[in-house]
Amino acid sequence: MKQKTIQIEHLSIGYAGKSNVKVVAEEINAGISSGELTCLLGANGIGKSTLLRTLSAFQPKLAGAIRIQGRELGQYSDKELSTVISVVLTEKCEVRNMTARELIGLGRSPYTGFWGTLRGEDKRIVDRSIELVKIENLAHRMVHTLSDGERQKVMIAKALAQETPVIFLDEPTAFLDFPSKVEMMQLLHQLSRQTDKTIFLSTHDLELALQIADKIWLMDKANGVTIGTPEDLSLNGSLSHFFARKGITFDLETGLFRVDNAYTTEIRLVGHGQKYAMVRKALQRNGILAHRNVVSDCYIETGDLKGDGSFIIHPAQGDPVTVQTIEALLHYVMAVG
Repeated sequence: MKQKTIQIEHLSIGYAGKSNVKVVAEEINAGISSGELTCLLGANGIGKSTLLRTLSAFQPKLAGAIRIQGRELGQYSDKELSTVISVVLTEKCEVRNMTARELIGLGRSPYTGFWGTLRGEDKRIVDRSIELVKIENLAHRMVHTLSDGERQKVMIAKALAQETPVIFLDEPTAFLDFPSKVEMMQLLHQLSRQTDKTIFLSTHDLELALQIADKIWLMDKANGVTIGTPEDLSLNGSLSHFFARKGITFDLETGLFRVDNAYTTEIRLVGHGQKYAMVRKALQRNGILAHRNVVSDCYIETGDLKGDGSFIIHPAQGDPVTVQTIEALLHYVMAVG
């Protein structure tokens, strides 16, 4: 059974100045469970970093309660916090004359005392952290020789070595290329399952978060923070509302967001699976709204991947036309209008 690691009640976040208080968000109520990857989504400047800093005790809250493992966050001493929360920041780690294994070993500092000497159990935990992140090939490399993605994996292993029930990450994928972003998100999801830790990630990568996260926190000015699984937020309209800005539409059929084009015509599209999705995407990019529920004299039949790979266009008049590629289909449809 998943355990509620973090419980938030009537939380207000922001900044207390000399003469006034700037409230960024208020009345946040949520629980975050172990063994889950939670992603925080929101526009630039909306307050994601403020929320993350507040939850990780870098910044005081304005009101409400934050309880980690049943204890109010403010009641922990700094030393105690280092055994409860670990934080992976987006800033590049500039370290020289230190191997990746040595940097990961610093995660054991809350337990090793003043001299930081790693004993047998500490070394075993460091080895296990390296194994979980699958960076055995990087362990003896000097940190300054690593790529951005490799350094980020090392910092995640360091957080694992710290053995805290909660790991906060501030956009670790922001500077990575797309394949590395996918790999990093998948790694975090797997780690949440394998270690039963609470992993909380602030990210701009909406599409990946919707596909991989167990829970989503949507943060905007109109509604504050809205929380749920990607599927529940899709069904109750929260994602559609969140993306309700010019040029972006949340597609309920695919569960992803897409660029919304101006449509000049509509056509019925028959089929299912990947071929249906790819034809629909190509037509919509060219200003043609294509869907199985559209009523039109002309329609397109995509079949499935087990067929001969062809696409059949049924014009309003005349015989059906068979083409072999989406490019040819687009050429025909655009030519006949």
